[in-house]
Amino acid sequence: MPIDLENDSLEIALKKLQAKEQTFTQLEAISNFGSWEIDLKNNKATWSQQSYKIYGYEVGSVEPSLELFLSHVHPDDFSSVQETLQEALISGKVTSATCRIKKADNKEATLLINGQVLYDKDGSPTKLIGTTQDITEQTHIKQHSDELSKLIEYSSNEIYIVEYKTLNYIYANQGACDALGYTKKELLNKTILDINPELTIRDILKLKQQVTQTNRILNKSIHQRKDGSRYDVQAYIHTLEYDGVDAFVIFDTDITELVLAEKLLQEQTRILNHQANHDALTTLPNRMLFRDRLSQTINYSLRHKRKFALLFIDLDQFKKINDSLGHHIGDAVLIEAATRLKNTLRQEDTLARLGGDEFTIILKDVKDIQSAAAVANKINAIMKEPLHIKGHTLFISSSIGISMYPQDATSQENLIKFADTAMYKAKEEGRDNFQFYSAEMTAQAFERVVMESSLRVAIKEQQFLVYFQPQYCALKDTIIGFEALVRWQHPTIGLVAPFKFIPIAEENGLIVEIDRLVMKMAMQQFSLWYKDGLNPGRLALNLAMKQLTQEDFIPILLQTMQDVAFKPEWLELEVTEGQVMDNPDEAIIKLREISNLGIEIAIDDFGTGYSSLAYLKKLPLDKLKIDQSFVRDLPDDEDDSAIAKAIIALGKSLNLKLIAEGVETQEQRDFLLENGCTNIQGYFYSKPLPTEEITLLLTKT
Repeated sequence: MPIDLENDSLEIALKKLQAKEQTFTQLEAISNFGSWEIDLKNNKATWSQQSYKIYGYEVGSVEPSLELFLSHVHPDDFSSVQETLQEALISGKVTSATCRIKKADNKEATLLINGQVLYDKDGSPTKLIGTTQDITEQTHIKQHSDELSKLIEYSSNEIYIVEYKTLNYIYANQGACDALGYTKKELLNKTILDINPELTIRDILKLKQQVTQTNRILNKSIHQRKDGSRYDVQAYIHTLEYDGVDAFVIFDTDITELVLAEKLLQEQTRILNHQANHDALTTLPNRMLFRDRLSQTINYSLRHKRKFALLFIDLDQFKKINDSLGHHIGDAVLIEAATRLKNTLRQEDTLARLGGDEFTIILKDVKDIQSAAAVANKINAIMKEPLHIKGHTLFISSSIGISMYPQDATSQENLIKFADTAMYKAKEEGRDNFQFYSAEMTAQAFERVVMESSLRVAIKEQQFLVYFQPQYCALKDTIIGFEALVRWQHPTIGLVAPFKFIPIAEENGLIVEIDRLVMKMAMQQFSLWYKDGLNPGRLALNLAMKQLTQEDFIPILLQTMQDVAFKPEWLELEVTEGQVMDNPDEAIIKLREISNLGIEIAIDDFGTGYSSLAYLKKLPLDKLKIDQSFVRDLPDDEDDSAIAKAIIALGKSLNLKLIAEGVETQEQRDFLLENGCTNIQGYFYSKPLPTEEITLLLTKT
């Protein structure tokens, strides 16, 4: 069979051509390029496979044409594309255009089109050929890159790139220039040390080592502006390669306000901690810090086998100063007392104010009780020195209780309790002294605690009785009234005398509730006597100043009288001279309100309170009661006789009634009667009696 060389050569050439076409198609797909040509004579177009895909068509699914291409061009880019085509036809050169199109699936894409016109031998344009590349992703990347560049350049943060070896700035954004006050040219001629004045070479080497090891670090520093002012920054440092050199990028944030806020917070925290642990008035450690120091001292003394003393200090007469002159004077006294106490101590000792006029001292490393006694003596002496405060010369003293570690106790609670017990013993011994703790004191303190607890129960269960002591007119030996006196009928130990529980009730404020119970019971009994046709005269009730200063006292007094049908003219309220003079101005106001109700006011224990005659004249008084201390030795004691006569004369000059209490003998009665005091109260006539016996007494008269 003859060989057809011509056909073979043609077939081989065709295969080669197909292979080249296939390779070209693959290259187009890989590079995302599409080729095309347009016959300008018949307006027919040819697209490569990739061109179809770029426009979103299946290959061969549409007839390509210039019109089809233009129909996909975004309206905003249409004019520009037309101008580019026109320019290509005129110039005959390769022309490029970028435009946006809407693909067949309505998705938007950005194309880069390169085209050229082909001419025939006569110079007439015959074809337009070119390529189309989908550059949507590249366009997005460029846009994003441009945006990032602007963000970096105009960021309020300072961004620097520093050459690793030389520390020269090789880039600085506008935010850095604005913050430092330099132009970009000025800043790029400086090193990192120029704007970080507190940064040393050693610091730089350490930072380089850290950033090399971790690739990134956080660091705080201080920047100095061109005008010399400084501000705090926090730097985030990261390594990178920039323009072919090793460098690190620094992102700096101005944290001046944050640093100021932190300092303010630290100062506020310090102040709050100080306030939580210190007394606001004297700035001494308060109760909480005192307990912490005491715990530390116990641990220290246990570990080193040392002794220490705990002193409890109470200021004598402070309450009178505070009540009579006001809290502003009282506060000044406390401040001066704290200063004097502090000046008597060593630096290692702790002085604290627990509250009110109570102070504590922890004396570390004392050898024996003599050492503690020496300090206590020094305190007693310095406290007695006159206080000159706001025009007043005042005098106070101190009562001190001392417990010793470890001989008295080793626990915090017992040391405190024992020192407190010893302090009360010092007060009982006449104040202005110190007492060391002893076991007997604990027994007394326990008895006191039990008494207080029992008193509260007694008030709740109304275990109190009212006894009445008659008051007589000595001229006629007739009853003119009765003083109501409280007795405590304890369910197990029987009748408790007032001197055992009244002082405790006055200290802890229970006296107010007791007074109100006694007032109601006594008034109720008097009303019954009057209702039964008896004549008990006037009821004398003792009135504690704590009761008088209660805001609701007068409303309660009026309500009680109404409840038991008791008349105001039957009542006489007795207040002690000493209590009235603690706060005379307030007493005058309250007593006038009571007097205006038709109730008589008597001063009890007159002559013992050092009252001012000026105040005495202002008080709405009806009666003076001569204290039994001036009656006891009548008529033999010349001083008592003179005092009694003077009180009687004073009472008459002020048009006040008079009554003497504690009269026990005929001689005392006769002396008082002869000198003008006709009203008598005391055992000469009768001791205080229970209600039943008073009823019999009134029935017989």
